[in-house]
Amino acid sequence: MKHILTNREGLLFIFLVVWGFWLATETGGEESWQPVVEVEEVVCTYVPPDNGAGPLWCYGAPLIVRWRDRVFVSAMETGEGVPKLCNTRWQLFMRGDDGWKLQRKADAYREREPCPLVAFSAGRLFLSVNPSISPPGTQYGPCEPHLLEFSAEKPSELPKQLRPVWQGETRFTDHSYRGIAADGARGEILLLNIHAETGEQFWSFLDTDGKWSRQGKIRFPIRSCYPQVALKDRAAHVLAIGDIVEPNEEWRAYKKEKTGREWDYVFRRLFYAWTRDITTTDFAEPLELENLDATGGYIRNLDLWLGPESSVHVLYLKMPVQSALIRDRFLPGEKITTSLEYTILRNGNVVRRATLLKGGEGESNDIPGNARFQVTAEGELSVVYFSSGVDKNGKPVSENRITRILPETDSKPVTIPLEHPFTTFFTACERGGSAPSKIIDLFGTGYQPNTLRYARVRL
Repeated sequence: MKHILTNREGLLFIFLVVWGFWLATETGGEESWQPVVEVEEVVCTYVPPDNGAGPLWCYGAPLIVRWRDRVFVSAMETGEGVPKLCNTRWQLFMRGDDGWKLQRKADAYREREPCPLVAFSAGRLFLSVNPSISPPGTQYGPCEPHLLEFSAEKPSELPKQLRPVWQGETRFTDHSYRGIAADGARGEILLLNIHAETGEQFWSFLDTDGKWSRQGKIRFPIRSCYPQVALKDRAAHVLAIGDIVEPNEEWRAYKKEKTGREWDYVFRRLFYAWTRDITTTDFAEPLELENLDATGGYIRNLDLWLGPESSVHVLYLKMPVQSALIRDRFLPGEKITTSLEYTILRNGNVVRRATLLKGGEGESNDIPGNARFQVTAEGELSVVYFSSGVDKNGKPVSENRITRILPETDSKPVTIPLEHPFTTFFTACERGGSAPSKIIDLFGTGYQPNTLRYARVRL
């Protein structure tokens, strides 16, 4: 039997349609992906190792992965009384139905840096380790980078060791600046480690048959570190930041005179390298995406995502002028600003650049910070980021937000209502083998000292 609308039902139906259209128009459709915080909790606490690294030091390589309904993180533990530099060990934690549980940890404190973590969709976990093979207390001594393989279903069991093959002579130390990427669907891994003397990034490829079938080197124009690495269908991409001593001798001398500090490394040149097929073709000559040498700037490479139609999406922070000390003495009139930059490449060429947010002198007092991509199974790409400062009403701001950037819309940033915002964080990302999802898994630090936290946010 057909149901015929009464006048009252008809008016109500029309009202709901009009109201829904107005709401979607006014909010840009944001009501369909409001972030809902489902979990906020402490994973563990830590003691700073005081060795030049920290629990999130490997910010280019993932420390968290999701496999089905389980989440795994790699967390650093400092050994009491163990001499540095290699005075920490890895710990593998899992979050299941009963919360976070320590699954396994190294027998000895032989690591300087945190140990990145990736996964295959088939349920294999891989921890990138770099243990010292020198006596405790040795600094800048030889290390032996390799992988430890765990089962996602039985992560507490003894892991299997996988020894990579490298090209030519290597010198790997406790300063590994290593990167790693997993193609979770194909079951393949690309591993990077820096040569301590030449600054070359050595790479080794683990194929779907479990063989280290190809190796090589990436020679950046200057020593480049903290790489984000992505691998998909054997196309490989690397984003790395120049990490060298201040090249301007006059600036370097002035900074030392005023601060008394010997340490003076700068991060001003951003590089990208790629190959269409890691099994047959070496990396192309690196492309310089940004250079802030002239103004004494600062760049922090944040994330890398491989999109449709061979698109490569890059996220980074940019400060054209980093230091008021240098600005006031050598660059009067320059303003200190911070911007969140988004770049798209295709076939080794930049096809789009955009500034997502900018704050600082002469701009908004809303300053962007750490950021990561988040992609859903439907292909919607968003940026999750931290923002701090003061809003337009003079109210202090310290929060995480998310803004959608693909498909292209006029999407406005939405606050993620976390009780404890993350100032620095990792997400469970495709580069690490996690599947695209409307669940955002966050792991990192905030304002609670020496505390590693986790949050689960659903779009």
